[in-house]
Amino acid sequence: MTAADRAAGYDHRVAICQLEMSLTQVFDRPVQGRHFFEAVIRENLDLGRPDRVGLLFPRRITRRTPPPRYGYRTRVITDGVEPSLHIEYKHSHVKQYFKEQHALRTETTINNPKDFEINKGLENLPHLRNLGQQVNRKLLEVERVSHHCVLTQDALDRLQRPTVEAGQRASALRFGDPRVMALLQAIAGFTHLPRGFRNRDLRPHVEALLGQPYTLPK
Repeated sequence: MTAADRAAGYDHRVAICQLEMSLTQVFDRPVQGRHFFEAVIRENLDLGRPDRVGLLFPRRITRRTPPPRYGYRTRVITDGVEPSLHIEYKHSHVKQYFKEQHALRTETTINNPKDFEINKGLENLPHLRNLGQQVNRKLLEVERVSHHCVLTQDALDRLQRPTVEAGQRASALRFGDPRVMALLQAIAGFTHLPRGFRNRDLRPHVEALLGQPYTLPK
């Protein structure tokens, strides 16, 4: 600004037009990281809905809340063979992808601080940065909760191999076998009984699930 402009009372301020916060987690076993991210995409396709977006962004969504430009949605964009997960809120959005086959990267981009009832002054940078980091962590927490109920590939492999504990050998669990799956499902129905159950209690349930008599395999 010229001296004449300043003498006339004009001034300037630095404003925040766009802010991006990222969180990168590197896997020491990249293959497992890739399996995890692919499962994350399958299990969280509903995160872009209005009732789910509130889990990530610290703002209550009402009928008066301006929706994103193209509405509430979860997008999966594939560039070649690399998919990325996108979730939008007003003018801001979250992006997650598996970077360079080694790391899970989560990025929150705030395109308008007023989405969070904050002006664009530079003095609000620390607050906006904390808010973006909170969104990144919340997304990972939601994904971890939804993924926790799924067996990892290592756990699934261990189930299908015989083990020896305290000198006693336990046979492998043939996961996916109709008899095994029917037995596990029937056992789960008895978990609420404090005194347990007997074979005669279990057999009718297994037979109903199998659709045939439950006898020793030949």
